[in-house]
Amino acid sequence: MDLKDAIALIKHPAPAAGAWADLGCGTGLFTYALANLLPAGSAIYAWDKGREQLANLPYPQQVTIQPGRLDFLQEDLPVSGLAGILMANSLHYVPEKTAFIHKITGHLREDGAMLIVEYETTRANPWVPYPVPFSTLKTLFLEAGFSSAVKLGERPSLYGAGQMYAALFRRS
Repeated sequence: MDLKDAIALIKHPAPAAGAWADLGCGTGLFTYALANLLPAGSAIYAWDKGREQLANLPYPQQVTIQPGRLDFLQEDLPVSGLAGILMANSLHYVPEKTAFIHKITGHLREDGAMLIVEYETTRANPWVPYPVPFSTLKTLFLEAGFSSAVKLGERPSLYGAGQMYAALFRRS
């Protein structure tokens, strides 16, 4: 997937300005995709448990990207009042999703959003140990107090049968 495809997958109307966190950012493909969608003056904390390894992809310079190390499964987020949290291909590493969703939503502002990219499957494998299809994720977020759940897009997965999807969950 390239940057253009990533932007198309997560594109949504009126993304909230402010600070966002990208948990499990990897090389930052979706970090840069989000940066291309956010209004000027926004910031993204791009965290991964590995060493900082963001690719050098284009993004508007009026959006700040701050890379760092963080194991979101073991460590608490060091910021709060976030406009949103992006988890692209990382939520499937969380075994207990209900508790995790409650934990991280405490770092969102009242109108905060969660932007998730995942695989539409229930079959686990070494790369997707705890899969979460959209219908299950929608239920989890609505039970956690989010008021809306929208599937933004789908595309074929490069790693076998099935689809990759993007979804946006808003609190108000």
